[in-house]
Amino acid sequence: MTSDIRKLLTAQPFLPFAIHTADGREYAVPTPDYAHVVPNGRRVSIFSEDGFECTLSANGLKVQANGREATS
Repeated sequence: MTSDIRKLLTAQPFLPFAIHTADGREYAVPTPDYAHVVPNGRRVSIFSEDGFECTLSANGLKVQANGREATS
């Protein structure tokens, strides 16, 4: 899944996407600056407009981009 997120973050042109957790939370990624995949690919950090940072385990994440969903 993190390889898919990395591809979405570096896509040209960039298209906004959302990351969904297994417990139903959704995190919007409106620009590449709002998410980061750690080098080992096991976690994703997501940032919000108000300075909130959430670090998620890559297990069980779903990504919705361009109306299609991918699952880890």
